[in-house]
Amino acid sequence: MALDVATVRKDFPIYEARKPFVFLDSAASSQKPRAVIDAMTAYYETSHANVHRGVYGLAEEATALYEGARARVARFVNAPQAKEILFSKNVTESLNLVAQSWGRAHLGPGDAIVLTEMEHHANIVPWQILQAQIGFEIRWIPVTPDGKLDLSDLDRLLDGAKLLSFTGVSNVLGTINPVRQLTDAAHAAGALAVVDGAQYTPHVATDVQALGADLFAFTGHKMLGPTGIGVLWGNEALLESMPPFLGGGGMIRDVRKDGFLPDELPHKFEAGTPPIAEAVGLAVACDELDRYDMGEVRAHEVAVTGYALDTLRERFAGDVVVHGPADPASRGGVLSFTFKDLHPHDVTQVLDEHGVCVRAGHHCAKPLMRCLEVGAVVRASFYIYNDEADVDALADALQRCAEFFG
Repeated sequence: MALDVATVRKDFPIYEARKPFVFLDSAASSQKPRAVIDAMTAYYETSHANVHRGVYGLAEEATALYEGARARVARFVNAPQAKEILFSKNVTESLNLVAQSWGRAHLGPGDAIVLTEMEHHANIVPWQILQAQIGFEIRWIPVTPDGKLDLSDLDRLLDGAKLLSFTGVSNVLGTINPVRQLTDAAHAAGALAVVDGAQYTPHVATDVQALGADLFAFTGHKMLGPTGIGVLWGNEALLESMPPFLGGGGMIRDVRKDGFLPDELPHKFEAGTPPIAEAVGLAVACDELDRYDMGEVRAHEVAVTGYALDTLRERFAGDVVVHGPADPASRGGVLSFTFKDLHPHDVTQVLDEHGVCVRAGHHCAKPLMRCLEVGAVVRASFYIYNDEADVDALADALQRCAEFFG
């Protein structure tokens, strides 16, 4: 193991509050370290006021914390400027912002965009809503039998397209997609490149400049931070050209009866009272992940995932079908599988009775489920606080499941 899990767990209060506790659902939402919880509590206890409006000391202190969090997040993903970091409530809202702001302004009948068959609904439905409203074509990059993107026809799919939007890491297959290759291909075709980094940024060192995306979205609650805050990064010129997504207080420079002028970046995209405490917590989550070191985080997950793949193959042979790449170095810490002929929800319920928390369902990826020819899968996902003992507990619980169902 690249990380000392026993030491890591001391930072997470839930491991003291719940024993035994085998948490294998971080792809849905990660657990929170004490430093994040304490920072948010301290903000509410000592520094809370609304931001950007008040000129009294407490309001200026809250504003400094909020804008300091923006700068911290910018450093974490190597954004050139803090004002290119837009706070939303999650990746879903960030991608809806892209669709309704950039998409509505630039797409129409006769245009095309490109998505992939492994997308989360958050990177499908906003485009389908817009497609129904204004009319354009959606093209699809298929998935290969081994859980990777089939890029053999990419040039044709991108020909004439205005946008390519894709996930950096599949939330079902764990596949780590070739982000730079895809962003370069999009730009060569004259298309905008948008990356859903929900499963990427918590697990892989993220440099938005090196990745070459025009817009990159990620979320706080999957990377040790709180729920209720997401991020959209975009380069300044592109964001300046995009119209506001939501209207109200905080995003305007002036309002008259005959119209309004939006505020400067990033405020024109942050209508209303923002997630202040959540931004404070996300900044500390960035500190925590940097303390563990993202290279070590990635190495740790490769080791745990590899051990899990080997364990399931050895103990259950043909009774477990794991979806996605076979090489742990080609995937994130996500393991989706079917077990015997049992329904994933039944499997998950038995695992829960043995203290193992996994998720079952279509994981907001129904087009991918149809490609895999399954209705649902069991998903175990690993993070910095998981180790081989958690994998063994999963395998033992699967054995109890097999015995229970005969």
